[in-house]
Amino acid sequence: MQRIRYFNQQVMKWSSVLSTPFLLLSRLWVAWVFFKSGLLKLSQWDSTLYLFEYEYQVPLLSPVISAYLATSVELGLPILLMIGLFTRITALGLFMFNIMAVIASPVLWEQGFVDHQLWGVMLATLVIWGGGRVSLDRWIRQDSQKMSNDQGL
Repeated sequence: MQRIRYFNQQVMKWSSVLSTPFLLLSRLWVAWVFFKSGLLKLSQWDSTLYLFEYEYQVPLLSPVISAYLATSVELGLPILLMIGLFTRITALGLFMFNIMAVIASPVLWEQGFVDHQLWGVMLATLVIWGGGRVSLDRWIRQDSQKMSNDQGL
């Protein structure tokens, strides 16, 4: 029984150690992918408008509004994700955006569906676990706990 307990303690110790770089790498990787896509949309705006009008099938929104919204999401949310600010809600937003991208673009089913699945898993992990130790979320949480303790709350 002691061996099992020791093994369990070692697994817990190493999972705690490895979670920090894993969550940071997940945040940076996914953020870079979406940010790069936003930059591409911005740099080729005429092509972006064309794609949203004739290729992508975004329901309920006009192609122009969809193009602006998608570009804004891909440029704004990754910055928050990179620094680990509002990580869970940001990752959830990008998760939903990722799903919409797959639904709106049938071409992705043939060419990039595996990538979108990987990004979806990474984003879901961030929604569940948060940004980790190397994030502004953690710094803010620790700072607010310290202030609460200082005030005797």
